[in-house]
Amino acid sequence: MFSAPDFSEHPAFEVRAPADQRVPFVFNSPHSGRFYPPRFLRMTRLDSIAIRRSEDYFVDELFSGAVPLGAPMLMAHFPRAYLDVNREPYELDPRMFADRVPPFANSRSIRVAGGLGTVPRVVSEGTDIYSSRIPVAEAQTRIANIYKPYHQTLRDLLAQTHRRFGFAVLIDCHSMPASVRYGPEGIRPDFIIGDRFGTSASRALSEAAAEMLTGMGYLVTANKPYAGGFITEHYGRPLKGLHALQIEVNRGLYMDELTITKKPSFHLLQEDLAAFVAQLMALPDSHFFDYSIAAE
Repeated sequence: MFSAPDFSEHPAFEVRAPADQRVPFVFNSPHSGRFYPPRFLRMTRLDSIAIRRSEDYFVDELFSGAVPLGAPMLMAHFPRAYLDVNREPYELDPRMFADRVPPFANSRSIRVAGGLGTVPRVVSEGTDIYSSRIPVAEAQTRIANIYKPYHQTLRDLLAQTHRRFGFAVLIDCHSMPASVRYGPEGIRPDFIIGDRFGTSASRALSEAAAEMLTGMGYLVTANKPYAGGFITEHYGRPLKGLHALQIEVNRGLYMDELTITKKPSFHLLQEDLAAFVAQLMALPDSHFFDYSIAAE
């Protein structure tokens, strides 16, 4: 798979695929990368634990059961602190660069305001990543060498799936901090199903996913506080037979965030997710041709 200069001895990302794709599903884990290039680490001001605070820890492993069930999985090895492919190609924060960002860059998005652009300025707690400003060319190189090939690979997987099965379903896999609360009662969801408020996938598919996880005993919410990022919004075109769901897993279910270690419950959750994925794959085709939207 593709390698950039910082990844000359380690692939930047890879596709894990079954011998034969048997289902119209593609899984994506864009934030679980945990290979930190030495050159990048020399640029940062953070220690080996703090630099990892933006990771979707072990999410690729949690959803690994999708591959033996017949679906390919695209997974990042580059870390989110280095490059975030769940952003527009050029969401760049002028505050972190030594020279001017290109005029076509989106420097006014909410994500850039929070320091979490395509090349992030901060890790998730708001701590600066870099010890000094970096050249814009650094960001442009990462975007050209990794971001664009990553998205081309994802587009190809979805296009091949659509051609073969007549429709395609993208499951975008993420995790959220155990501290996440929602609503006036401070509910802590175990899972959040994001479909951009009904615009990136059929309502039948979104509701079925939530019902499956609820039936397993988990607390599930829809779209709040996470409705899906750039990938869900960009690739979800249900009227064209392209459905995209973002699934957020609460890290408190399976790991200790302070030590970045798995809890004994990790493998139980992994088994539940394999069963959940199998149920999704067994849904009748009618769930993928119901285009009613939730934002009525």
